[in-house]
Amino acid sequence: MAPLDTAPPGVSYVMPVFNEAAYIDDAVTSVLAQQYEGEQELVIALGPSTDGTSERVRALAEQDARIRIVKNPEMAIPIGLNRAIRAARHDIIVRVDAHTELDPLYTAVGVATLERTRAASVGGVMVATGRGRLQSAIARAYNSRLGLGGGPYHGGASEGPAESAYLGLMRREPLDAVGLYDEGLKRGEDWELNLRLRRAGHLVWLDPQLQVVYWPRDTWGKLARQFTATGIWRGELVRRAGGRHPLRYFAPPALLVASALSLVLLVLELTRVLTGPLALVLSLVYLAPVLYTALLLTLLLLRSSGERLRDRATFAAVIAVMHYSWAAGFLRGVLLGARDAVDRSRIES
Repeated sequence: MAPLDTAPPGVSYVMPVFNEAAYIDDAVTSVLAQQYEGEQELVIALGPSTDGTSERVRALAEQDARIRIVKNPEMAIPIGLNRAIRAARHDIIVRVDAHTELDPLYTAVGVATLERTRAASVGGVMVATGRGRLQSAIARAYNSRLGLGGGPYHGGASEGPAESAYLGLMRREPLDAVGLYDEGLKRGEDWELNLRLRRAGHLVWLDPQLQVVYWPRDTWGKLARQFTATGIWRGELVRRAGGRHPLRYFAPPALLVASALSLVLLVLELTRVLTGPLALVLSLVYLAPVLYTALLLTLLLLRSSGERLRDRATFAAVIAVMHYSWAAGFLRGVLLGARDAVDRSRIES
């Protein structure tokens, strides 16, 4: 009798890349260093970078035959991912980003979880990290339930079925069956894909053993632009999917609206245009910004916000920029639609 084929399944990593000169070497190295016995390849969807990334990627491909390149002139993440997936040779697709670094056992653990659970998509936990005071504060905000609204893949969750999967290891067959990534989206493509997988009856699974290091944006401007764009596309997804979004997505826009109304009310009261019982009742709107300000001030006292006072102040400011930028984008997306909005922070070299 011929021996059974017990070789681990082959894996294709797909990575959209554009203007990532500061991170691309570490990202690619972490993929190629995976301790996994099955066949592996890395398909990079390369946009027309202006910071030397394209030249570096081509040099890396010349050094290692496992790296292949497909062009992504549109610079859109879902389009690039779909091109890389269509070019992939293997039945397990592993999404990776140029801002991430995989734990050496990421693939081995992820494939084992896919096989054990029979899920269509398995994701892990984002572990944000940073260099310098600002990027480190942004990383702490990413890792905090306060910063990104308590999404399970930011830590603190147990293994089990999930709403979405961070990056993710995916089976090719269900991925093809639902039509791959929605190329009309510029942000939120992972959540939307996993929504379609769940609607089609497939299982999406979170395994906290899967650890992914993520390097966030490193300037105030990039942070604000990133979160504005993310909010816009989340608002677009709310328009498309309706009430299928968790309530946590609506807290920042409610805060922004309350803050804006508070400013208007304050002017009306100071100028005596609005007085009496009605002004007293409407003054309840002050509660939201007052409590939020108290929360930010409390962060200045917590050691988890940073070692020194200036580190904690930076963290509190980062939280506010994240929340208000995301909220402004969300309201625009809900009211006007995304209208092909892009994350300008990705375009900066």
